[in-house]
Amino acid sequence: MLPDLTPITDAMGWVVIGLFLVGIAADWRDRVTARRIIAGAWALFGLFWLLMVPYFAFEHRSIVQTVLAVVAVPACVYVAGRLLRGRDSLLVLSRAVGVMGLIYLPFGAIPVFHDTLIEIVAAQTHAGLGLLGSTPAFETDAAGLRNTFAFTLPSGQQYSTRIIFACTGIGSIAIFGGLIAAVRAPLTRRLGALAVAVSIIWVLNIARNVFIAYSTGHQLFAQGFLVDPVMWAFGLDDPVRVSFFVADRVLSQGLAVIALLAIAWIVVRLLPELYVVVEDLAYLLTGEEYDVRSGDRRV
Repeated sequence: MLPDLTPITDAMGWVVIGLFLVGIAADWRDRVTARRIIAGAWALFGLFWLLMVPYFAFEHRSIVQTVLAVVAVPACVYVAGRLLRGRDSLLVLSRAVGVMGLIYLPFGAIPVFHDTLIEIVAAQTHAGLGLLGSTPAFETDAAGLRNTFAFTLPSGQQYSTRIIFACTGIGSIAIFGGLIAAVRAPLTRRLGALAVAVSIIWVLNIARNVFIAYSTGHQLFAQGFLVDPVMWAFGLDDPVRVSFFVADRVLSQGLAVIALLAIAWIVVRLLPELYVVVEDLAYLLTGEEYDVRSGDRRV
């Protein structure tokens, strides 16, 4: 049994976002001090992702999220180092992370926001299942949230799946909300880009939830050639769970990365000021400067 690091990571999340916000505020008066504070925030952010790796790998059993968390550790430390060496364009990305936290953390920590969001997403997911002709019972879980779909499997077995906070799409919304808020552009264009991003994310997230719930409730991936490899790969002891893990951990999470890249392309086209973030990410990945708009490498 691994120790429960949730209390530590929850507290660390608030501290990290607080440091980013303090650094952003300091940037109005003292750029050198701001760099140091924000670099410290990035380094602590790297430690946060390091502590999240066991959760993603062994409890959540997500290959995609585990890989992303592992990559995030050295990436955060590298960003901290580049900031200390004077790459001030990274302050835009840093402002974005601070705003992302302001959007995400209240929904994760304040019960009325957290619970209401889950129940809205669950109700829309249940309606989507109905459009597919699937009619699971819509029930309340042990915490009193109406977020559970009770299926009768083809075998006659009863099986339930439910919407949790990670199913709400708020993480993706926070990412784009932070990026859009971080750049200096006319408010009307920023609001337009935000409306487009949030609308696409919301619709795709509901579709994802419907797909996962339907796949689980109707055992779409409980095929003979899949069951044993999937149970071995994810350490499962119940073949009924195979459809969920294929639909969620393999297909949905893989496609989510592609969808986020596509949404990012749309948002950058609507808000070209975000090219500075894209160019910084290209630099962090390759170590070379690029003019992304023209597709040329800078000398």
